[in-house]
Amino acid sequence: MPVYYRDYLQLDKILNAQVPLSAAQGTPAHDEMLFIIIHQVYELWFKQIQHELDDVLDIFSKEYIDEKQIGIAISRLRRITEIQKVLVDQLNVLETMTALDFLEFRHLLSPASGFQSVQFREIENKLGVVPEQRMRYDKRPYSEHVTPEDRQPIKQSEQNPSLFQLIEQWLERTPYVELQGFNFWQAYRQAVEQYLQADRDTILGNINLTAEEQTKHLDAVEANVDHFAALFDASKHNELIQKGRWRLSHKATVAALLIHLYRDEPILHLPFRLLTVLIDVDELLTSWRSRHALMVHRMIGAKIGTGGSVGYQYLRATVDKHKIFTDLFNLSTFLIPRSSLPPSQKKSNKNSDSTAHNSPFTIHQSLCSKSKTTSTAS
Repeated sequence: MPVYYRDYLQLDKILNAQVPLSAAQGTPAHDEMLFIIIHQVYELWFKQIQHELDDVLDIFSKEYIDEKQIGIAISRLRRITEIQKVLVDQLNVLETMTALDFLEFRHLLSPASGFQSVQFREIENKLGVVPEQRMRYDKRPYSEHVTPEDRQPIKQSEQNPSLFQLIEQWLERTPYVELQGFNFWQAYRQAVEQYLQADRDTILGNINLTAEEQTKHLDAVEANVDHFAALFDASKHNELIQKGRWRLSHKATVAALLIHLYRDEPILHLPFRLLTVLIDVDELLTSWRSRHALMVHRMIGAKIGTGGSVGYQYLRATVDKHKIFTDLFNLSTFLIPRSSLPPSQKKSNKNSDSTAHNSPFTIHQSLCSKSKTTSTAS
């Protein structure tokens, strides 16, 4: 029997899944149909995001990860970012409904809320939002606002290794930090000291600055020195982790920084693209949270949300609180100009035409390890 379009897509189920409560009560509100469809479409996209994300998690949970798999993971994550852009744009459609239109049926929704979207909570957990990081909702854990049946998959997604954890473990296995006589960390530290001293010399040598301006600029340089001090001292870095100001381990942070600084090396192209797309995913998720909060503010003002939250204020507070890969964003603090980078290559002799001998990055090996991958949280 030939496949038929309507049957293959199960359109009878999908197109009959919109049941406006206002119509059932005899007072049909025209815009309730739009409200239902928008949220159903969101859930379908959430399902696709999970489909892509689960594959990425599977790739990084392996004991050995080759470069082909890194490329596949990047393509999966890139697809997620394109879906996220659609999710943000869908709010434009929803905002064709006015606040007054929404009031026609809003009272029928309570206590249901988008906060109860199990798929969205699973996505957050799989990416790496941890319970301690979450905003409290009605002074209770977020998982208590769903049914016991829905609570199970949410709790399971909390217990499984997140993408953040798996990426951290992958970074910790980076083989290039000290290889073939090239000690990245030592060379980088010397380059930073020279770079910061050059900044001081430039400020002190600028005769156009007043004494007050000079002091202000020098204070800024010393603030940078403090940032780098925590980077160079593993114990200080661990203190920042304990205080919740950093998440990535010191070893993973050093590896991620190396990848950023030497991204032009062919062997580091894919790792750099991977770290970049992770930032993109987090940035777009943050953008969606921000736009969603503004949309809610536009629709209900300072009213309490249908689920009992403080509405706009709660959503706005989650924008920064629930970011996941903040440490990757913060790596820009530690970048120095390419011209100041320690060379990764050595000339074989003065008469050689080659400038690429003995480079640790020219060795064909992927950023992976055959050692067993653990699921310990950072």
